[in-house]
Amino acid sequence: MDEHAAEVFLAAEHLGHCIQVPAHTTIYRQTEQGSTFFFVVRGRVQVEILQEDGSEFILELMGPRSLFGEGSALANMPRMSTASTLEPCTLIKFDYSVIKKSFPEHIEFATALMEVAAMKQCVLGLRIQFLAMPKSDLRIVELLNRLANLYGAKDAEGTRIHIPLTHELIAALTGTSRVTVTRTITKLKSEGVVMTKGRYFWVKSKNS
Repeated sequence: MDEHAAEVFLAAEHLGHCIQVPAHTTIYRQTEQGSTFFFVVRGRVQVEILQEDGSEFILELMGPRSLFGEGSALANMPRMSTASTLEPCTLIKFDYSVIKKSFPEHIEFATALMEVAAMKQCVLGLRIQFLAMPKSDLRIVELLNRLANLYGAKDAEGTRIHIPLTHELIAALTGTSRVTVTRTITKLKSEGVVMTKGRYFWVKSKNS
């Protein structure tokens, strides 16, 4: 989400409710009906899908200034995923069934909502394309680049991803094994593509 869209959602807090959610709290569950969606002011939210065989697939990590839950709210369909907090979060909760009546008076908010929803559909399409790739190392590189673009900040080392990542989490996000992630990360570090300090990653710029 670009800075302008984020500022629009922050300024529209009066159209919703600002809520504090403790860590490890389920915000909504897959298959539930819901007309609400959420803007992350602070904290991290994990969005995952429970598959038919009982396994869980992590669809996305949502950091500050991101939107989630809007798809099912706009389409008036059951939730396709479960959203849970990874840490204490400050969220703005919007109810589409209520705020859509105020769209004529809040054109900028309505436009930002539609544009962000469309952008996320494009990103999801790209993710599906990369997840279909047989080469797991390409999926891992794509994930790190995407997280750097979404939640990164440039510094002297490159672009720091402001979301702590474990090898287990990267494996779950890319549909591969922890062993493969460890091997790929080691290779990327030796090539100067990424740098790590603890659970934080830097994606190195090409000219660094």
